[in-house]
Amino acid sequence: MIEVRLPDGSVKKYDVGVSLAQIAQDAGRRDALVAKVNGELRDLTARLDQDAAVEFLAFDDPEGREVYWHSSAHLLAQAVKDLFPEAKLAIGPPIDEGFYYDINIGRPFTPEDVERIEAHMRELAKRDQPIERVEIPREEAIRTYGTMGEKYKLELLDEIPDARVSFYRQDGFMDMCRGPHLPRTGLINAIKLLSTSGAYWRGDEHRDMLSRIYGVTFPSQEQLDEFLQQLEEAKRRDHRRLGKELKIFAFAQELGQGLPLWLPRGATVRRILENYITDLELQRGYHHVYAPDLASVELYKISGHWDYFRESMYPPMQVDNEELVLKPMNCPHHIMIYKQEQRSYRHLPVRIAELGRMYRYERSGTLAGLQRVRSMTLNDAHIFCRPDQVKAEFAAVVGLIQDVYRDFHISDYRLDLSLHDPKDRQYYHQDEELWKAAEGLLREALDELGLAYHAVIGGANFYGPKLDVQVHTATGKVETLSTIQLDFLLPRRFELEYIGEDGKAHRPVMIHRAIISTMERMMAFLIENYAGDFPAWLAPEQARILPIADRHLEYAHKVRDRLAGEGLRVEIDDSNERISYKVRRGQLERVPYMLVAGDKEAQSGQVAVRSRSAGDLGAVPIEQFLERIRHEITSKA
Repeated sequence: MIEVRLPDGSVKKYDVGVSLAQIAQDAGRRDALVAKVNGELRDLTARLDQDAAVEFLAFDDPEGREVYWHSSAHLLAQAVKDLFPEAKLAIGPPIDEGFYYDINIGRPFTPEDVERIEAHMRELAKRDQPIERVEIPREEAIRTYGTMGEKYKLELLDEIPDARVSFYRQDGFMDMCRGPHLPRTGLINAIKLLSTSGAYWRGDEHRDMLSRIYGVTFPSQEQLDEFLQQLEEAKRRDHRRLGKELKIFAFAQELGQGLPLWLPRGATVRRILENYITDLELQRGYHHVYAPDLASVELYKISGHWDYFRESMYPPMQVDNEELVLKPMNCPHHIMIYKQEQRSYRHLPVRIAELGRMYRYERSGTLAGLQRVRSMTLNDAHIFCRPDQVKAEFAAVVGLIQDVYRDFHISDYRLDLSLHDPKDRQYYHQDEELWKAAEGLLREALDELGLAYHAVIGGANFYGPKLDVQVHTATGKVETLSTIQLDFLLPRRFELEYIGEDGKAHRPVMIHRAIISTMERMMAFLIENYAGDFPAWLAPEQARILPIADRHLEYAHKVRDRLAGEGLRVEIDDSNERISYKVRRGQLERVPYMLVAGDKEAQSGQVAVRSRSAGDLGAVPIEQFLERIRHEITSKA
């Protein structure tokens, strides 16, 4: 007999070899899709031969949903192979919102092809085919894929050293995969293929161009309908479309990919953001600096970025006797600033901040508007402190994040404690004592603040663990806006010191932190969050004066001068268009307030106020309007 411990604390006894599906049935978990056995994901068809802690995951659980969509990708591949036997399969992973599969049929898929594939997927799902895990010898797998001409699978197989390779089989279709997967295809109920695109094999533009089919599935049609409705809302809020319509940013082919141009209206909002966060940081004891956009390769060899981050850096350029590279991050520069003078324990903490320009090589296929670019400006800072100051400094950064989120009305977010993966011997530095100290300190700080968090193994940077604030956006996605990273490694690599109370040299601890991410990512978030309707305090143009006729221009200029004198961003629409057209244009350009000026208004010293959100508010004295908009701006309503 073996003992099975369930999440509710109950312990049940079973015969050796009991299936996880049987345990799920006994536990009343008809919604179970996959099991977690002693922390490891397993198929429900798997059997237990020893005592174990077992947890069942459903579609509502992120890991359960990932398995659901991974199995759906296999169903897509099966449907394609049935309809296009000559198809060559590449990879088909789950993604944040569904799944995709990269396939080569010698041409792009047509809309008619996609309709047929989707219909066949539904048919295959209704057959309720069992999904079985099988393991075959590596040599047999090579022969099988060689006979089938599956060259992409053979290339993947070359990288698997195991003597036996796992496959998943449903009916006559088999696909190489580690799993786990659903127990049967009948659990996939609502199916929608969303789009197709081209994708280079392994993201390499010198390799084959494949066709990528994106899809999504759900346990119920109601869930699918809700998702599709959310997709439409996401299209309406897409910052790439709104950014172009509202003249906030642009890209130019002649300039290069991933290099945004900030147009006047976008530059205004960015300047407001920069001033806002800089003022907050100065109030909290940060010292703002400027560092060059170039640095010697040697700097990044010392920091370790050259070893761990080189693929995301631009190639070095030879200048005189130096190799220089565009900076991909600001921390080594701030370390050099710290080293410019000897520090005492009395001087710490030292908080160095910068709106730092960075350059990172992102593959062209990953570039996405302002969310993923190659030139970016990070709201960055590095805190150098004594070990006994770490918790207090961490708490202060958390408090700053909370204050900022309150101003931006951001409330839907979660905290991820990103830890290193001790099994990863390539990406993470190998001093386990440093990892233990840093991760333990972060856990203690979070626990003392009473903050709930989710631990993410493998999410840390190569030099240390971090707290990531994952914000749920208005388009249904999750973005990392803020991060706090604890670093014991770089102070050691750069031999940083401060003189302690004992007169001896000691090593400081370094905290990396960003509050509002990069200006680019924050702007993308705000555009989508507000659907382009920036609140008055952020709007590039806060009010627009609309003279009814040319004879009202003189009064319009007086109103503009009065408002501009109070620091408002105000323009005059002096075109020859009708007033109804001017109002319509102001609405389309998302101006918070339009002030109509005609004969009555000029005679009474008033303006007829039209609010973007509340509509016509009637004629009011200029001072009354000023009082209204001042309140909106100061309260960040």
